[in-house]
Amino acid sequence: MTTAVDTNVIVALWDAGDTLHQAARKALDTAWNKEQLVISGVVYAELIAAPGRSEGFVDRFCEDARIRVEWELKEQVWRLAGAAYRRYAERRRKQSGAEPRRLLADFVIGAHAQESGYKLLSADAAVYRRAFPELAVEVM
Repeated sequence: MTTAVDTNVIVALWDAGDTLHQAARKALDTAWNKEQLVISGVVYAELIAAPGRSEGFVDRFCEDARIRVEWELKEQVWRLAGAAYRRYAERRRKQSGAEPRRLLADFVIGAHAQESGYKLLSADAAVYRRAFPELAVEVM
C-alpha cells in the first residue's frame, strides 16, 4: 500500500525538540519498511515555506527517504477538497468558531490521499476522519 505523509509528520521528524518527534520517527520507520511513501505538491510547498528550509534541503530529504512527490492533482481532488472545506467552514460558523481554524491546504492533502487510494499518515487524524470518512488515516 502507498502512504501519503502529512506535513506535520515530517516537520515533527525534523525537530528533535518537538513533542511528536519520537512518534513521527517510529511511524515513518514502520512505513518505510512496508510501504511506498508519497507527499503531494501541497505538502512540499508547506515544507519549503518554513524558515531555514530550501528546495534543495527538501529535495535531498525526499530522495534520501524515498518519498515521491506527486506534483499533479486531478480535478476530482480539487472538487473534493473544496466540498470538504465548505462543510468544515459551515460547521465552524454554526459552532461560533469552536473548531480549530484549518487551512484549505489540509483539505487538499486529505482529498489527494483519498482520491489516490492512499492511506494518510498524520498527527491530525481527527480532522481528516471527519472531513474524509472514507479515507484510511493512520495516527502517528
